[in-house]
Amino acid sequence: MSELERYYRVLELEPGATLEEVNQAYKDLVFVWHPDRIPLDNLRLQQKAQDKLKAINEARDKLRSFKAKYQVSQTSSPSQPKKSDSPTQQPPKKSSDLSGKDYSRANLSNKDLSGRNLSYSNLNGANLSDTFMHKVNLRGADLSEANLFRANLLLADLREANLRNANLIGADLSGADLRGADFTGARIRSGDRLLVKLIGANLSGAIMPDGTIHA
Repeated sequence: MSELERYYRVLELEPGATLEEVNQAYKDLVFVWHPDRIPLDNLRLQQKAQDKLKAINEARDKLRSFKAKYQVSQTSSPSQPKKSDSPTQQPPKKSSDLSGKDYSRANLSNKDLSGRNLSYSNLNGANLSDTFMHKVNLRGADLSEANLFRANLLLADLREANLRNANLIGADLSGADLRGADFTGARIRSGDRLLVKLIGANLSGAIMPDGTIHA
């Protein structure tokens, strides 16, 4: 089995699946294997879920990279005929600089913003539920009152970000840089249960929902 075939198998897909199918499979598997869905006292399943998520993330990133390179090679090839049927609009490239843009109240649910530069952008009240923002740069961004329900913010840069009154239930902020971020009034719990994943996150100097400053 080739490495590429292995990545498809991790996502439970047949080789050659479309990028849309890859993204959908990723969403489904993240939902199934999210550690928040597993009792905290079941250490074996917690570890299994974390290993699964690591493999799922790697498979999706590798397949996205492969398909991006394939599209570039197809576009640059002079012998490749242009397709005139059912054109699809491609999202901005990962290197796109979207810093300072105004997306207040925008519906960005289920979008793929992984790796984008959205530093100091206005996302006040935006709907970012189930949005994929792996390694996104949101430094200094205004995310106040934004809906980040089940958003994937793995390894995101959220330094000095404004997350006042944001809904973070089910969000994954593992490995994120949250230094100086303002979480005042943000929703992160249901009763006494923490419903935000913060494994490995840097919270130094962050203002917590109750107004205290994290040491």
